[in-house]
Amino acid sequence: MTSTVKPTLSLMGIYCFLLIVALVNAKLAEKLTSQNPCVSKRSCHECIQTKSCAWCLQPQEDYGDLPRCFQPSYGVGDSRCPEEYTYNPDNEMIPLLNMELTRRVSGAAAESEGGYGAGYSASGYSASGSSFSTSSSSSSHYASSGNTYGFGSAAASGGIVQISPQRVKLKLRINEEYHLNMRYSQAEDYPIDLYYLMDLSKSMEDDKQSLSELGNSLSETMRNITSNFRLGFGSFVDKVLMPYVSTVPKKLVNPCDGCEAPYGFKNHMPLNMDTAAFSAEVKKASVSGNLDAPEGGFDAIMQAIACRDQVGWREQARRLLVFSTDAGFHYAGDGKLGGVITPNDGECHLDKRGEYTHSKIQDYPSISQINLKVKQNAINVIFAVTKQQIDVYKKLSEHIEGSSAAELSSNSSNVVQLVEEEYNKISSSVVMKDNATSAVKITYYSACLDGGKPMQTNKCDGLKVGDMVEFRANILVQSCPQNPKDWFQTFQIYPVGINESLVVDLQMLCDCECEHPEHRGYVPHAPECNGHGVLKCGVCECYDQYFGRNCECYVLDIHSEAERDRACRPDNSTFDCSGRGTCVCGQCECEKRPNQEEVISGTFCECDNFSCDRHNGLLCSGPDHGVCQCGVCHCLEGWTGTACDCRASNDTCINPNDGEICSGNGECVCGTCNCKMTEEGRYSGRYCEKCPTCSGRCHEFKDCVQCQMYETGPMGKDKELCAQNCTLFTPYPVDTVTADETKDEVLCQFYDEDDCRFQFVYTDHDEVVVRAQEERECPPKVFMLGVVLGVIAAIVLIGLAILLLWKLLTTISDRREFARFEKERKMAKWDTGENPIYKQATSTFKNPTYAGK
Repeated sequence: MTSTVKPTLSLMGIYCFLLIVALVNAKLAEKLTSQNPCVSKRSCHECIQTKSCAWCLQPQEDYGDLPRCFQPSYGVGDSRCPEEYTYNPDNEMIPLLNMELTRRVSGAAAESEGGYGAGYSASGYSASGSSFSTSSSSSSHYASSGNTYGFGSAAASGGIVQISPQRVKLKLRINEEYHLNMRYSQAEDYPIDLYYLMDLSKSMEDDKQSLSELGNSLSETMRNITSNFRLGFGSFVDKVLMPYVSTVPKKLVNPCDGCEAPYGFKNHMPLNMDTAAFSAEVKKASVSGNLDAPEGGFDAIMQAIACRDQVGWREQARRLLVFSTDAGFHYAGDGKLGGVITPNDGECHLDKRGEYTHSKIQDYPSISQINLKVKQNAINVIFAVTKQQIDVYKKLSEHIEGSSAAELSSNSSNVVQLVEEEYNKISSSVVMKDNATSAVKITYYSACLDGGKPMQTNKCDGLKVGDMVEFRANILVQSCPQNPKDWFQTFQIYPVGINESLVVDLQMLCDCECEHPEHRGYVPHAPECNGHGVLKCGVCECYDQYFGRNCECYVLDIHSEAERDRACRPDNSTFDCSGRGTCVCGQCECEKRPNQEEVISGTFCECDNFSCDRHNGLLCSGPDHGVCQCGVCHCLEGWTGTACDCRASNDTCINPNDGEICSGNGECVCGTCNCKMTEEGRYSGRYCEKCPTCSGRCHEFKDCVQCQMYETGPMGKDKELCAQNCTLFTPYPVDTVTADETKDEVLCQFYDEDDCRFQFVYTDHDEVVVRAQEERECPPKVFMLGVVLGVIAAIVLIGLAILLLWKLLTTISDRREFARFEKERKMAKWDTGENPIYKQATSTFKNPTYAGK
């Protein structure tokens, strides 16, 4: 028994020792490879889709067993891949069209109906000195490729140019951001097309009269902005169906007094420069009537935009659609009430008389359809509506790009001023947007007109004609689409409301050239692959039934265990496939995890996508923050840290009111403000802008509030002294003082010399605004003499009461004692007479004969 047990224990000890050594070696190999995410990539396209990785195409006999995917900044083993065999594509930008910006619209462009012509003066701004230089070949390439996206066609034809460059080609790698610079400048005397779309239901009759009288004034006002101004007019009522309008035959002809037959939409006057004709058409148009409150305005907007030729929209002009009404609107789905179920197709349906022919056939458009048409045609919609409807249309304008809402007077008398103000708002602002797919993320930066450090924004305000602003578009390809056709995309970056854009032809670098048959790195039946596979980018891709690094394995062959083990062990490791796979014919087949999303990968199964650091239970803080690759979190743009849980920038810590990081009262850590504590108290709030226990500027404003509101305090009733020292603000009196935290108001509370409490709140942004309690809260006045006399009287009365009480108590006590004495005396049993044995010293004798006389 003894001779059997001892060898068994010895073998178990050796086995345990080897197992421990293998595990240590495996963990060490995994740690080394996890520091470099490139080494686990086994194909060229996987490699270049990994940030900062390059692929080596060097032949196998010269390169050995080193990982082909590597980081160029690191050495691979003791040698590097020769430069001629290294495939490491960089982001590349090729300018295709870069015409100079137009500073002033020339006469040729101004007179052109389509907006074409010379379009820019020789003295205009030139961008040719920038990195976007234009060659004749690139320009011809653009012209030959055509413009199928509705933007930038004017630039291609040599018209007015307000954005530069106009077309570029980009070749971008995945997760490697490219900075594309562009410029925008509003040309002077830029053409304007204004189409006035009016609700002509009965309630708008007085508005129509005002508009007909203000036609000349409107035209004159707009010609002060541009010499090339055109005006058009259209009207609408509603669908001629129940329950929108009355279908009684008599009502169909004459729905109300002085009304004409109802209709959907009518284009009375296409865009032209004849102001007199505009006034005449407005005056000639008759009002009509309908039954329900909402109108068919969406039908009219869709036709006014879609019918470009009939309305006369120019290709190169600022397009304004003024929508005037005093009622709400019908939208998609409301047509079912009248039996109309066919969706609106967004096409033009006007007859020769300019009337909408599909009013009874198609449903109303949806808000998204209107928004799409507005974006496609670069039209700015101005909703000029009455006070009762302004809130509804303001919400609607939030869902329609480039639109705005303004309040119209009850009879439209302020329409000229309204149009001028809204146009100035539109033209003084530029907003950059794009139509890129979800695979492409674009972030905009600009310093606008400040000239400082660019901030993340796609909007610049306060622009004047001729001002030039620069934008930087940070373009990031986040992932490769599954369909290779989607690796080539074209999208536009455009200013909202302007029919121009920067067209970007994007090529995503998702695969390698050597993976295609026409490349020298693609060799079918390659000797390096034993004739059983294709040599792609220096790596064998085996045919069916063959596998192995050099396709040396056949499914029916059996190799020796020694050969298999050597091919499945990294370096001098004694553990096959890092302990997480099976060695099959010299090749590791990694284990499958129960969770299909968790994958073990790598030549030796040394990598995985589930062992990275976690934050709040999320791997790499979630897919929005980073991706786990070979045990290390690779953070997306804007995130850092081992678990990608920290923001890379301090933008989220900057107080928008003062521009300081954490308002100067804290530190920005991982994109969040850590507020500091002072002697007065601890700061709080998202930007450390609040300090409930801090006095702030309360003491500074206290004296002025006292003298201005209550004529108390150090300056008291000296109004002249108060006026000299208190010029920063004038407090607004209110009944009750409450602080609105959303407006960063600070509440201050004090007691004055009269022991009266008073409160006030202040805000300190662009200017100091103070709201103070109108009346102080003072304690009631006390009559001191009365109090003293009352106290004395109370003391005397209390003393008398005490004496009376004492006298009463003593009397009661005495009576009780006397009564008790009397009771005891009566109850005594001994005789109170003389002692019977006592005899006096004298004797008394009685004379019996004495009769008392």
